[in-house]
Amino acid sequence: MNRSDNSNRRAAQPGTVHGTAATSKAGSSGDRARLVLAAILGTLAAGCSVGLLATSAWLISRSAQRPPVLYLMAPAAVVQAFGLGRAVLRYAERLAGHDAALRLLADRRVRAWDALARLAPAGLGDYRSGDLLARLVSDIDSFADRWLRVRLPYAVAAAVGAGSVALVGVLSPAAGLVLAATLVVSALAAPLVAIALSRREERLVAPLRGEFAAATTEFIEGAAELAAFRADARALAALKSKEARLGAAAIRSGYARGAGAAVSALAAGAAVWGAVFFAVPAVRAGALAGVLLAVVVLTPIAVHEVFGGLAPAAQEVPRLRAAAARVSDVLHRRAPVAEPVVPAPLPQPPYHLAVRGLRAGWVPGRDVLRDMSFDVPSGSRAAIVGPSGSGKTTLAMVLLRFLDYSAGTVTLGGRDLRTLDGDAVRSVIGLCEQDAHVFDSTLEANLRLARPGATTAELRSALAGARLLDWVDALPLGLATPVGEHGARLSGGQRQRLALARVLLADFPVVILDEPAEHLDEATAQDLTRDLLTAVEGRTVLLITHRPVAPGTVDQVLRLDGARPAAGYDEGSVVRSSI
Repeated sequence: MNRSDNSNRRAAQPGTVHGTAATSKAGSSGDRARLVLAAILGTLAAGCSVGLLATSAWLISRSAQRPPVLYLMAPAAVVQAFGLGRAVLRYAERLAGHDAALRLLADRRVRAWDALARLAPAGLGDYRSGDLLARLVSDIDSFADRWLRVRLPYAVAAAVGAGSVALVGVLSPAAGLVLAATLVVSALAAPLVAIALSRREERLVAPLRGEFAAATTEFIEGAAELAAFRADARALAALKSKEARLGAAAIRSGYARGAGAAVSALAAGAAVWGAVFFAVPAVRAGALAGVLLAVVVLTPIAVHEVFGGLAPAAQEVPRLRAAAARVSDVLHRRAPVAEPVVPAPLPQPPYHLAVRGLRAGWVPGRDVLRDMSFDVPSGSRAAIVGPSGSGKTTLAMVLLRFLDYSAGTVTLGGRDLRTLDGDAVRSVIGLCEQDAHVFDSTLEANLRLARPGATTAELRSALAGARLLDWVDALPLGLATPVGEHGARLSGGQRQRLALARVLLADFPVVILDEPAEHLDEATAQDLTRDLLTAVEGRTVLLITHRPVAPGTVDQVLRLDGARPAAGYDEGSVVRSSI
């Protein structure tokens, strides 16, 4: 695969993302139509429930008069129709509602992942991994609850309540007014009671869930270190404490839910007794037929069953708002890099890299790199050497357009990086970092991240360049060998070489090697660094390291000391540079 093919493949990615977003946006009208359909089906299903009880009440009363059986066949058929219709319509309502909600949820999840791609890695430093995972899973899942557990129940209850009040009001106006009043209590008073008693707890649930997820993730990932320092008991106690806080909030929320349900039950009882109070005198006065008494008295029970779900629905609102705010914080977070509205075309090779007066940092106003200037001609090698915290990785993030710079210029092939699309820049500049992520899969799957369509011969060529091919060939499963989580089945050097093989497979003209020999002993580090530089022969290379660089290894050395470029090294083992 040549460079132009690789560039085209990378450059096509932004268009693909935008197309997906446009498709999702265009399909939102169809999703709303499905939600309207779900509301209609839910109203019909709830109407069947009310109709079933009302018709059954009339049928029982009429049967007590012992009319000819033929007079009861039609009402019996209506009862059967209501019973069957309730089940069928309820299933259809759940199907349509969940289909629409899950489609909207998928759109929201895509937006969240787009935001992650826009923010990563520099814009995500404030989030703990477990908390971020909770935002992207649990909090986004709650978006569907806003439709299914809040809006749909209220829409169905409003329609069914209006119809039921009209039905009872026609038979007994006074009973109809009582029913309307009790429905208002169920729709407003009961939810207000539930919300008032659980507002704080519901708002705390989403953040507490995020804290618990973050603590759990850290406990699992650091289990070995915790056990080694005998800190596992303390960490487990802290984890249990967070779980207890989350459970206590859920219990208090349950108490509030019960209070709301109690108010709804009292309102239903009041509706029944109110109907009895007004309907019985109406029957005695001849204003209401005796067979309709049971209809007036029992219909409120079915209606209040529909309204009984409104208090729990309203109680969800504070939790859903808190979850939505946590997701919105990610979606609307300011990107660490401002992409150009109309990107300039990617320059053609050779790719000369020039930095002039560069100032950059992770926190606005606190630059780690200050007044940095250097040149790396195409095909040459430069070493960026300095202690931890001097800005070496910051420089790599700037060159990869993962981090913006506050002053100065950085040009690639004579074109300012700020005028180029970030994905286009990363199709030219590749990073082999010290802690490159290795997925819990096979060697082949980890390699194909760089180029999914690579042939086996190309995979083997990349492994050979990284000095891994002989080792892979000696494995019983070869390329199909599982590497374990985070590459646990590989040594530190093998993980680094696998990361280099991915970079070689992607065929980047400019390669940044960020601390490639970190955590290795001096001899192994020198051998690995020499092999890595040999593998990227002919490319423009920036070697980022805190170790002294052997003479002849690179063409020039830039020393970072106190976040400022220095003239060179005093150590004899380091090539002097006038940078």
